[in-house]
Amino acid sequence: MMSDLRKNLQMKGISGKLPPMAPKGVPSGSRGLSLGHPRKRDFSQLPWSNYFDSSQDVVVDKDVFRVYRRGTEGPVVLYLHGGGLSALSWSVLSSVVTSRVKCQCIALDFRGHGDTVTTNEEDLSAPTLASDVGNVITALFGEERVPPIVVVGHSMGGAIAIHAAVQFLIPSLAGLVVIDVVEGTALESLQSMQSFLRGRPKQFKSLEYAIEWAVKSGQIKNLESARVSMVGQLKRCTDGYKPRTDEVPSCSSSEAIVEEDEEQDDLKEENTPQQSTSSPDSTPYTWRVDLTRSESYWKGWFEGMSNLFLSVSAPKMLLIAGVDRLDRDLTVGQMQGKFWMQVLPQCGHCVHEDQPQKVADILAGFLTRNKLTETINDYERTSPSC
Repeated sequence: MMSDLRKNLQMKGISGKLPPMAPKGVPSGSRGLSLGHPRKRDFSQLPWSNYFDSSQDVVVDKDVFRVYRRGTEGPVVLYLHGGGLSALSWSVLSSVVTSRVKCQCIALDFRGHGDTVTTNEEDLSAPTLASDVGNVITALFGEERVPPIVVVGHSMGGAIAIHAAVQFLIPSLAGLVVIDVVEGTALESLQSMQSFLRGRPKQFKSLEYAIEWAVKSGQIKNLESARVSMVGQLKRCTDGYKPRTDEVPSCSSSEAIVEEDEEQDDLKEENTPQQSTSSPDSTPYTWRVDLTRSESYWKGWFEGMSNLFLSVSAPKMLLIAGVDRLDRDLTVGQMQGKFWMQVLPQCGHCVHEDQPQKVADILAGFLTRNKLTETINDYERTSPSC
């Protein structure tokens, strides 16, 4: 029987605004209501062009480095990604920060990562990566009239940003921002890094499923960012990356991870899907870089990083997901006011991907507080504070 409320509303001509009544015996909020099934989350890829204005291949000797750019005026914000990630991890943040303040965003794929192609993909040592950063900047701007550059590095990229800064490889260095990497914590975590890498799926049946895994496993908590950045971490198993090395074994489709069935129940959807056999003609994806083979370089990335960070004369900021990541040197330095610090405790390791809006606010505040740029329209700046 129609409820009195529905009758009254229908008499007033607004019954169309009410959703259909649930079938008798079906509790409110249950799946299968006449409202329809809950809309499945979209794990399809988003193009990088939604966030960057252009991509550019920068040639340095025989190496070709992929660079993404956004904006044409103001200081340069140079983004350096973490190990295994790519320049696309900065996509959403770049689009947001350029809506806050006048700046140019440049995101670089390190050698061995993303769409950069080099003659030696295996050399991920700190000196080599830092040198690559300096060479790309020189190739982009020359040696004269280089705009102020603020380097923003995440994880491994944060360590390389520090190495490049102390070696004076970045002309017109105007600021240094390091995201979620601290020497003590980083060195301690190296003991479990191989175990973490081995625990990841080796292959994915499709790019959509890789994005789904990244979000559901918590590797990237922001779905939008995952949809644009995950493609930079992967490659098709049969495509290869010429002239990259051919030492990575060809992928067997029998090892690929298959996509979830859309009709699985809620409990199964919340769990990381299990591996099973894919169709014979499918082309699975695998990781672009095998980080397990770079172990010999890990210690060199992080050792001595805290004191090097404190020695940089340019304005500095440390953005971390938890204060427990601070080591003794940084704790003392922070108390002495040698750098600004921001904590975003609800983020995972990929802070800038998980909370791009908040990180953009913090970065905009850092730029304006140091009088490197000005805000756009009526944006109210948020200055970093300890």
